[in-house]
Amino acid sequence: MDLDKIFLKSFLKIFENESFTVEFWDKEEIKLGGEESLFKIILKKPISKKDILTSTSLVFGEEYMNGDLEVEGDFLLMLNTVLKYKEKFLTNFKALPNLFSHKTSKNKQKEEVSYHYDLGNDFYSLWLDKTMSYSCGYFKEDKNSLYEAQMNKINHLLKKLNLKEGLSLLDIGCGWGALLIEAAKKYKIKGLGITLSEEQYKKFKSRIESENLQEYLDVKLMDYRELEKSGLMFDRVVSVGMLEHVGRENYDLFMKNVSTVLNKSGIFVLHYISGLWESGGDAWMRKYIFPGGVIPSLREIIYISSNYRFYVEDVESLRLHYMKTLLKWAENFEKNIDLIREKFDERFIRMWKMYLYSCASCFYNGVIDLHQIVFTNGVNNELPLTRNYIYE
Repeated sequence: MDLDKIFLKSFLKIFENESFTVEFWDKEEIKLGGEESLFKIILKKPISKKDILTSTSLVFGEEYMNGDLEVEGDFLLMLNTVLKYKEKFLTNFKALPNLFSHKTSKNKQKEEVSYHYDLGNDFYSLWLDKTMSYSCGYFKEDKNSLYEAQMNKINHLLKKLNLKEGLSLLDIGCGWGALLIEAAKKYKIKGLGITLSEEQYKKFKSRIESENLQEYLDVKLMDYRELEKSGLMFDRVVSVGMLEHVGRENYDLFMKNVSTVLNKSGIFVLHYISGLWESGGDAWMRKYIFPGGVIPSLREIIYISSNYRFYVEDVESLRLHYMKTLLKWAENFEKNIDLIREKFDERFIRMWKMYLYSCASCFYNGVIDLHQIVFTNGVNNELPLTRNYIYE
């Protein structure tokens, strides 16, 4: 008797309201749902009960990466169907101590950031837009290109910062610098970007020089924890897609460092992937994509912010905008697959495909969200009374 198959069949009952087929390694097939199958999942080798109980996402993610799980039909439709039930996936956090380590030292965080972001600027340039923006775009219109959506996002954030000429702006986790470059050109602000990625630092430094923006911008290899004792002060602070790397133990420390360098009544705009509640994270994502990555909930960040007298002026969800952004990235990735194969093996390519499409599906299903929060450091009575200034 194949006990592992019996357990797997039992687990698959969580999808009984969906219509698809599963083919097992011995060619036996079972059909779920009462209607015509929308796709077929083919399992080429046995999957143990122990692995499913340890981490559902990890075992099935690895099966796909290794070519032991294939999908006949629409890959995104499969993920949208399966990840609708993500809350019922199993994770034994105690059985994966290395993946769910609470180490958040500066060296550890730099190592984790470098693992993902230092794959090479040439790799990212193949599927990001020309701004090299690696965060959620903002689709004012459905027909917006990826570049238009990223420029929309940048300008949406700059409007929320309520910038004026001569103000100082800090970008924590500045990436390749697109936001600060646009801020300098449009508003003539004095800006500083900080990052832990050597590749991003070098690229941003060269962009500052090529755009002749040395008078306005600078970039430093710097950890956010160094801000408190840096002596730096800014009128505005922005952070886009960086909080997810901080770790739950350090959210308070992050907010403290921001409050230390932000002038009284200054504006802080925080843009980050969020969860509905506080989770330890996804095992597959932490092992292969974002080591140490944790998604904060909206409520815990709002709660912590009050400790530093941050007033919440505005909260906006861009959940479906991130879904569209990821699908644009995935489309570009597929278009450039031959060039990517020259740099990476098939396992890496399947891993990256799973990452881009599964994240799009998680946003679609509300497993994760994207929030932008506008804070002021203490009371600010000078902001416009309505949100019109953001959309003018």
